[in-house]
Amino acid sequence: MKKKITLLAVVALFVTTNISAQSSGFGVGLITGNPTGLSLKMWTGETTALDAAVAWNFDADWIGVHADFLLHNFNLISVSKGQLPLYYGLGAKLGLGNDIAIGARVPIGLDYMFDSVPIDIFVEVVPGLMVVPAIDFDIDLGLGARFFF
Repeated sequence: MKKKITLLAVVALFVTTNISAQSSGFGVGLITGNPTGLSLKMWTGETTALDAAVAWNFDADWIGVHADFLLHNFNLISVSKGQLPLYYGLGAKLGLGNDIAIGARVPIGLDYMFDSVPIDIFVEVVPGLMVVPAIDFDIDLGLGARFFF
């Protein structure tokens, strides 16, 4: 009986708490496409966030790590429920495989934030410039979702 009451209390707390937390806090989820793996996002302000991933890059056959600073424009696209900011930013990536690769990223995407659940869904196009081991232009594409705490 105590377990049921505890579970009910936790569920009630979760339901009654303001859970529109996608534009604040810390999110963990998955990204698929190229790269495919774990996606993280931490809001640093009302319109700014840090985004990162640890993921597999199919084109280059490596495990990659990237981190980006993002700016969000919440006023560009109006939706009837939730929010759909356009985001853009600048970041860096590191590839670990047969060789080490280092480059810059310019993420551009859309991030749908639900009103009633602490989840976002995003799609992004990320032009990049690799500088190590050689100068090379690339483009990453991703679709993902995160749960925010």
